[in-house]
Amino acid sequence: MVKDYSAYGPAYRGFKVQEEVFVPKPIEEFSGENPFTRMAPIRGEKKEINFDGTYPYLDKSLKFKFLHTLIYLVLWLVAFPVNWIRFGLKIEGREKIRKNRKLFAGGVMTVCNHVHRWDMVCVLQAMRYRMAWIPMYAEPFKGKDGFKMKYVGGIPIPESISGLGKFNEAMQELRDRKKWIHIFPESCSWKFYAPLRPFKTGAFNMAYRFAFPVVPLIITFRERTGWRKWFGNGEPLLTIHVGDPIVPDPKAPRKEETARIRDLAHKTMLDMAGIVSNPWPSCID
Repeated sequence: MVKDYSAYGPAYRGFKVQEEVFVPKPIEEFSGENPFTRMAPIRGEKKEINFDGTYPYLDKSLKFKFLHTLIYLVLWLVAFPVNWIRFGLKIEGREKIRKNRKLFAGGVMTVCNHVHRWDMVCVLQAMRYRMAWIPMYAEPFKGKDGFKMKYVGGIPIPESISGLGKFNEAMQELRDRKKWIHIFPESCSWKFYAPLRPFKTGAFNMAYRFAFPVVPLIITFRERTGWRKWFGNGEPLLTIHVGDPIVPDPKAPRKEETARIRDLAHKTMLDMAGIVSNPWPSCID
C-alpha cells in the first residue's frame, strides 16, 4: 500500500511513500515553487566578514587546529550520545563504509538531505566519526553559529571572483590531501521535510573533477515512541541510511557524467527513504 501526502501542502504535491514510512506533519510553510528558499534565519548580530581572496578558507593556524580538535572532542563525548538519546539515531547500511574503506582512502565525497540542525552530526556518526570538510553557504558564518560552523570544518562558499579562486584552491588542497568532503546539495535546510528536493550540480562537478567516489546518505523520520515520548518537543526520531558509493567515470564527458552521478545519487536516496513519488526532479538548475 502507498500513502499519499499531497494534503500536507504545495511542497508535498504528489508525494507518496511506502506504507511503513513515517512522514511528520509540516512545522513550517514550505515553498511549493522554490525548493531553495532559505527557511532558517541567521542567528545573532551579524559580523563584518569579507569572503574574498584574503579569507583563510583553509585556516592552518595553531588556534584553528586546537579548536577544530576540541570541537570534535565535544562531538564525540557529548553530541553523539545526545543524538542517540534525544533523537534515537539509527544507522542503516553503515557496513558499506567499512567495506569500501580502501576506495575512500584517496578521498571521498558524501551528500545528504538537509533537514535538521543536527543532520551533520548524523552524517559524522554514519561515517564512523571521521573529520569532514564542509562547503557551506557563507552568510551564516557572520552570525552566532559562525564559530561552530568554522571549527567543525565548515568552509564558506564565496560569491566574489577572488574568493572563488581561493575557495577552489582550498578544495584542490583537500583533494590532494585525500580528505573527506561533505556537501548538502539541496543547499539549505528545511526542518523535518520528508520529500527530497532538487540538487545543485556543483557538488557533482567537484566529485567528477576530483575523481571522488560519492556516498549518498538520507535522513528519514520515525514516530517518537517509548521513553523518548517524554521529551524532544514531539520532534520525530531519526534514521540515516548509507548508500553504495557512486564512482565517476573519468573517461566520460564531464557534463553527462556529472548529471549521471547527480541523478543516480538522487534516485538512490529516494529508494532508501521509501519514497514512491517525489514532488521534485533531481535538478532544476
